[in-house]
Amino acid sequence: MKRCKRCILPVNFPHVTFDKEGVCNLCREYKGRDADKRLKKEYRDKFKRLIKGLAGKSEYDVLMCYSGGKDSTYTLDIFKNVYKLKVLAFTLDNGFFAERAYVNIRNAVEKLDVDHIFFKVRFELLKKIFKRAMRGESFYPKKTLERASTICTSCVGFVKYVSLKIAIEKDIPFIGFGWSPGQAPITSSVLKIEPLMIKSMEMALKGPMSKIAGKGIEPYFLNERHYSKRDFPIFIHPLAFLGYDEEKILKKIGKFGWKKPPEVDLNATNCLLNTLADEVHIAKYGFHPYVYEIAKFVREGYMTRREGLKHIPFEKDQKVIRMVKKRLGV
Repeated sequence: MKRCKRCILPVNFPHVTFDKEGVCNLCREYKGRDADKRLKKEYRDKFKRLIKGLAGKSEYDVLMCYSGGKDSTYTLDIFKNVYKLKVLAFTLDNGFFAERAYVNIRNAVEKLDVDHIFFKVRFELLKKIFKRAMRGESFYPKKTLERASTICTSCVGFVKYVSLKIAIEKDIPFIGFGWSPGQAPITSSVLKIEPLMIKSMEMALKGPMSKIAGKGIEPYFLNERHYSKRDFPIFIHPLAFLGYDEEKILKKIGKFGWKKPPEVDLNATNCLLNTLADEVHIAKYGFHPYVYEIAKFVREGYMTRREGLKHIPFEKDQKVIRMVKKRLGV
């Protein structure tokens, strides 16, 4: 397959074009690391100003969406020990966490001494949605499928809106995410969200899920009581403006007793369902669902092109996939 000579985006990725040297349009448009440094400082300063105005006014300063993965564990430490915020960690269990992920979560929240909520969505409801996605149905807007599989988009949707409900009900001013610089741009790293914007985004997920699972999904989304609130929480993903060094991250979280689960792949350090999600996405669209994220890592110098290619294998661990399918009743 033809790929960009500079990053790893394939020729069949949506809206990608190549020049005569074989370089993609996103690499040509990239302004370089100096421009990134200026933006990072701008958003670091912006977050610091918001902390001065908002921290200390509620029981918790930030609700951290904590998956137990590598990046979210590191981000949890940043909120607690770098920014000195009162943290409530929130984990949404999709029923497919690796056993080691549960140990990692317990170790981290105890070592960091933060309060923690486990939220488990009804598994029969999740199975309905995951099984439909497994058939290759793309029931979300096409743009979302450039960044993640249909299965992962479903999971993230539950995380986002359940966390919003909790933060609104507890008057928590910030919601934190452990998104890597490849998953979301610096410009969204400190995001003041408006109710109308969230409502339209919510319907793009809730509408298709309702067709599959009916009114059973209502408890996981917002209602008019939540939308009547004037000030919505602010989304923060600090790895975008603090920089990213995987070696440094692994060294730091190793001190909390974090270890990579042996059966997960390179891109998901907590979830087994991700392996099946990748395979389904590749079969339908012909490109890996993490390729945009990894290409951005390569473009911005966080990993080499060779390392990036290792992160997007088309061959998946069939033992894990058989186990996941069995749990789904397929």
